[in-house]
Amino acid sequence: MTVAALALAASVGLQAQKPFTAPKGGKPISDELLGIFFEDISSSADGGLFAELVQNGSFEFNPTERDGWGPATAWHFIRPGHSLGRIESRMDQALHPNNPTYMRIHVERAKEYYDYSGWKGVGLENNGFDGINVKRGQRYDFSAFLRNVQGETKSVRVALVQPQGWGKDPKLLAETAVLVASNGWQKYEAVLTPTEDCQNAALQLLVLTQGAVDVDELSLMPQDTYKGHGLRKDLVQALADLNPRFMRFPGGCVVHGGGDGFWNTYRWKTTIGPRHERRQLKNTWGYHQSMGLGYYEYFQLCEDLGMAPLPILPCGVSCQGTNGGWGMKDQAQDVVPMSEMDEWVQDALDLIEWANGDASTTWGKKRAQQGHPAPFGLKYLGIGNEEKITPEFAERFKYMYERITQAHPEIIIVGTAGPGSHKGNPDYDNGWRLADELGLPILDEHYYEKNEYFLSSRQYDSYPRDRKTKVYLGEYAAKDKKLIDALAEGLYLLHVERNGDVVSMTSYAPLFARKGATNWNPDLIYFDNERPYLTCSYYIQQMFGQSAGQYYYGDCVRFKGDNSDIIQPQPDVHYGQSVVLNMKTRRLFVKLCNASAQSKKANVDLSRFKTLASTATKTVLAGKADDENNFDKQPIAPKTETIKMKKKTTVELAPYSFVMIEVGV
Repeated sequence: MTVAALALAASVGLQAQKPFTAPKGGKPISDELLGIFFEDISSSADGGLFAELVQNGSFEFNPTERDGWGPATAWHFIRPGHSLGRIESRMDQALHPNNPTYMRIHVERAKEYYDYSGWKGVGLENNGFDGINVKRGQRYDFSAFLRNVQGETKSVRVALVQPQGWGKDPKLLAETAVLVASNGWQKYEAVLTPTEDCQNAALQLLVLTQGAVDVDELSLMPQDTYKGHGLRKDLVQALADLNPRFMRFPGGCVVHGGGDGFWNTYRWKTTIGPRHERRQLKNTWGYHQSMGLGYYEYFQLCEDLGMAPLPILPCGVSCQGTNGGWGMKDQAQDVVPMSEMDEWVQDALDLIEWANGDASTTWGKKRAQQGHPAPFGLKYLGIGNEEKITPEFAERFKYMYERITQAHPEIIIVGTAGPGSHKGNPDYDNGWRLADELGLPILDEHYYEKNEYFLSSRQYDSYPRDRKTKVYLGEYAAKDKKLIDALAEGLYLLHVERNGDVVSMTSYAPLFARKGATNWNPDLIYFDNERPYLTCSYYIQQMFGQSAGQYYYGDCVRFKGDNSDIIQPQPDVHYGQSVVLNMKTRRLFVKLCNASAQSKKANVDLSRFKTLASTATKTVLAGKADDENNFDKQPIAPKTETIKMKKKTTVELAPYSFVMIEVGV
């Protein structure tokens, strides 16, 4: 460490020891305003955040999920060198009841037909998700369950290849061999190290010996995952850079299980434990969930990023979209009989024990056995996700709420205000009535609107200040991904900060979308096999995540020509400001948004902050209103510089810009 760095460290240490109190005029607000919401939509999990490179490795795809799907979906039958044989999907003597389907490979002849051919055998090839992306010198863990059904010990070749087209041998990137002798299921593992980069690789498994072999739960995982926990490193880093305070999961509509009936409801207990024991499901959005990303991985991700976990459990009421209910005049809503609701209550109680119990408890032991002896520290628990707030829903929600809070008063329960959380919406009104009746700690509101709404609405200014229930804005976004949409969301978040005594949490939705597999637009982060693509909205969210604090100051900034605080509820004003103090880090954040076509001047007066540092970090996001980041170009990104800081200063705001100034106090 240099002398200058030592001096700075000593200075910071001395400053930290000085007593510090918030200057007068600040309003206490939530410092958990910015979180994230993960739902497996647009192939966000398999083929996305979950780093598994093999698609349908357990052969559980089926026509219920999508017409034409089956156990061999994403697989190719191969028999190079004119080897002879066939494959057969089976379900008898399965690896595990939750994973019943496997593939049997029958080999009649496995040899080269031509002398010059280097390939032989009978087996399977998987191209992953639009090709398997591998890097030279990186290590990839292969595993599979194999069983020798008939004949002598089987020689099995496992190879990473680059296909070269019909009639040509593939280019070999890495290979290994295993011998399968046991007539019972046995897990085989190996490490493959490619000799070159390849974006469209495939994994081959070839049986080289006559007879039959059963295969199930094939996997190819990069060793280089985020903290070694099986999640794709670049996508998790994009989340970490948002500095989120909490994560809501696993949905969203996914919680209800796809609108096919209660058999398909997402149940957390079947998503933990070894991968081959997890029950896979049809996804709400029309594809398959392997559950490789399950509750253990969600909680572990929260721990890795310092986020509070906010799991959402179903409450015995279906999504209103069940059986084609979307768009119907009277949307369908199936309900669990009240005589069966104790099962759903017990699921919640067991989750709390799994997350917070020590290793001597029944469910705490299961968590410890999976590799996490210490409790996760669950604080929040959501019950239900934007169901229609019918009398049937209210009865079941109250039943769960009262029993959970009686057993665990320390857990903060989050309820739902139904779809479309605006005054006058029957579900919204009924949801708030139920929240007030129960004294619910937090109510989850959802709405997706055009940018005009976020530019003009000041919804939370009129919320009662004496109401016990706080707001969690759990799903929201402007309905496009241009810069003007991001600025509209930023202006709205300034409004939320001003109401941070009423609104305690927010999370943009949806979070991820895979290129070529998008169910919903817009999304915060798009990605392909190579990299994430960050939207304009991402950078706005990032600045708010970086600038959380405990006190809001609404009178430190005035825009030139205005005689009052311009962020009062004025629908024709498309610019605004917020000043937030973080007492823990002793950092002050001045945020200024100009979502208009004219430049603005903001007069900033920070005189009340007596120990203001002489330099600050200024971050600017600016461009044209219709600028958009996409897979072809990324014109919008924040620019950061160090500036001199005075207690009174004027900040120039370009049209369509957002400015954040961070300064020590």
